[in-house]
Amino acid sequence: MVDDPSGHQRPITGHEGALARCARHDRRVTAALDDLLVILDLEAIELNTFRGFSPAKEGTIRVFGGQVAGQALVAAGRTVASLDGPPRLVHSLHAYFLRPGDPQIPILYQVDRIRDGRSFATRRVTAIQHGEAIFSLSASFHVAEEGVNHQAPMPDAPDPETLDDWQSRLAPSIDNDGEPLERPKAIDMRPVDEPIRVRPDEAVRAPRYRVWFRANGKLPDDPLLHACVVAYASDLTLLDTTMLPHGLIWEGRGSQASLDHAMWFHRPFRADDWLLYDQQSPSASGARGLATGTIFTRDGTLVVSVVQEGLIRTARQGRV
Repeated sequence: MVDDPSGHQRPITGHEGALARCARHDRRVTAALDDLLVILDLEAIELNTFRGFSPAKEGTIRVFGGQVAGQALVAAGRTVASLDGPPRLVHSLHAYFLRPGDPQIPILYQVDRIRDGRSFATRRVTAIQHGEAIFSLSASFHVAEEGVNHQAPMPDAPDPETLDDWQSRLAPSIDNDGEPLERPKAIDMRPVDEPIRVRPDEAVRAPRYRVWFRANGKLPDDPLLHACVVAYASDLTLLDTTMLPHGLIWEGRGSQASLDHAMWFHRPFRADDWLLYDQQSPSASGARGLATGTIFTRDGTLVVSVVQEGLIRTARQGRV
């Protein structure tokens, strides 16, 4: 048995045992990243059915969207890994956030095996709580093939080692005791631009935000896990970009919630190496904002593209 991050006990799966041993015996893995690995390592309870848990955090009223997306991708990938032939790696996902997730109870993930072809496999995953769907994801997996190759260039950015981490950049603008900022983070984030969600008098800015990020420790050599960690991280700051031109911040004068999320995985990468996340918002209207992101490796290789639409309501419109 193992204590999951929500405080419940459950059996250790074979895959989870390998991940947990790798994490806990590797001093390069922080405790926060260790917890994230356990969260992403679902319990198989029946054929095509998995159970996931949420971390125990005081004051949390809904499940973080990146967590659900990462767990759903794990569920989809587990059913593809058993196929015969060369490995099929995730190349795209399209997801809808349907209802807020309850962090106090497990999430059930049901996988539909839509198609298993020689080159592609397609999966549909539904996340369920209280008998209702809270999240839906479709993912496609592809055998590696040779083909034409081009990409957009990486924007200029200073090296991540020259930048303070997200907590340090935010600390001078936080009025409380700063305890949440001191808590270890599974994702090491180094903002290139002024961090979003800083001050109640946030100035109007162009809808662009660049940040370096990586897993806060060494990860096992599992391409699916690296994709799931990036899926988790991709939801941390993307939608905030839509609020910059309006002088809004995450708390106080505005609130937001993810509606849908899409990702395309172009080339191999490691989530424990530095990745530059260039985020922009081309449009906001009708209480919805659209944000796009491109993720580059340190050598300038474009590895992931992200698009998200979210609900944005100001104080005059009420709560999300």
